[in-house]
Amino acid sequence: MNDKFHNFQDKRMKIFSEVVKKYWNKEIKDIHDLNNLAKEIKKRYNFKDEDMPFIQDHIRVAMGLDAKGNANFEDEVYQMKNFKKIGQPIIAKIDGACEYCNDEECKCSDACKYEASIYKRTRGPIIVNNKCLSCGQCVTKCDYGALADKIEFVPLIDFLQDKKTIVYATVAPAIVGQFGENVTIGQLRTALKLIGFQDLIEVALFADILTIKEAFEFNHLVKSEKDFFLTSCCCPVWFNLVKKNYPSLFTHMPPSISPMIASGRILKKLYQDAKVVFIGPCIAKKAEAKETDLQGDIDFVLTFRELKEIFSALNINLSDLPSEDKDQASFGGRVYARTGGVSFSVKTAVNRLEPARLIKLKAKRVDGVKACKQILDELSTEKDIDYNFIEGMGCNGGCVGGPRTNIDVEKATHKVNEFGEDSLIMTPFDNVNVMKILKQLGMDKIEEITENGEGSKILERK
Repeated sequence: MNDKFHNFQDKRMKIFSEVVKKYWNKEIKDIHDLNNLAKEIKKRYNFKDEDMPFIQDHIRVAMGLDAKGNANFEDEVYQMKNFKKIGQPIIAKIDGACEYCNDEECKCSDACKYEASIYKRTRGPIIVNNKCLSCGQCVTKCDYGALADKIEFVPLIDFLQDKKTIVYATVAPAIVGQFGENVTIGQLRTALKLIGFQDLIEVALFADILTIKEAFEFNHLVKSEKDFFLTSCCCPVWFNLVKKNYPSLFTHMPPSISPMIASGRILKKLYQDAKVVFIGPCIAKKAEAKETDLQGDIDFVLTFRELKEIFSALNINLSDLPSEDKDQASFGGRVYARTGGVSFSVKTAVNRLEPARLIKLKAKRVDGVKACKQILDELSTEKDIDYNFIEGMGCNGGCVGGPRTNIDVEKATHKVNEFGEDSLIMTPFDNVNVMKILKQLGMDKIEEITENGEGSKILERK
């Protein structure tokens, strides 16, 4: 491999880090500043003059903007300051990189083996967008930086530095352990407050709310031994795989939104004009936040890998910070992060609602796109099945195996289970925060979570 592309995924994060430092310190004001940054990167990483468009595009993507190919910097700073949101597509194709890759080195052809078709061409990969699930595997597989997901932090900086703007961070349950063996959620809360966030809120709290909703929906939809239920919670890769490729099975999905979307909708309902930033392990969540019927619920999406680089760029040492701890979510909500977590949580809720239910919840849990496709193919044959609740997760191991995590799946799963066990709240029904939020949404009884009122509609796709 060409030396300048060695460990390019890490180098890409260093480019992002330089953009963060300079913009945070107000050292990026115009084209001149961007050109100087591009020259610094060219020199540091041994690029050539002809690589300058490639470098400029990676700076654009680090700013949350579209790649432009051979175009020089023009109005990028103006765009970032005035548009204040990241547009589609979330995956940028960078010209020039594929020229250094040969067929033996290319991994793109296998990156989407079970979903979209990506073909190597002389000017870069081609993505069939109507099949793409935005899982992000192609981005992490490419060693040459030909594919990159836009990073959404730099446009957020102006909001964080504006004391009049309230910005909440909602963090995925998989976050535990991602920033150091002994770094606590309370220390992450302190760190996020230091850079301008109002507070850190566990998305597991909203998973608790959605768990109760899906338990009611399971009881409503599964009435016979032949009925089955495909959870719509949590994973956008699973949701879109069913929606795009298995329309006959899509009717077995409830209308519930994901916990991420619920966190944004509810916080914006309770705190008008607040901005909500989701932080997770997943590139697909960037795409979910931009779906037509979900736009505006989440303002920006960051990944664990990006947040790690942000802390480094701003010289924040998490282990040195005091820990501001809060018990916001149940064991069940916190284990949504790993395979089987959704099934476990919904099953406990179903059993609490109807202890004497004749048709028990029998879960089938699958992870990875290949396994998800296999189970959906099996369901499509209409053969007899011995399960009635199917949980699909696009990443191996669940969210803990996402493409933008900082630690391996096994370790992350262990940390998630530990964090769940540390909760003083066992099930969603034991979480007083849930009922408090539902009352603020206008629901006086837990049963109203599935009734056709304004409060319940906030938990469903528009």
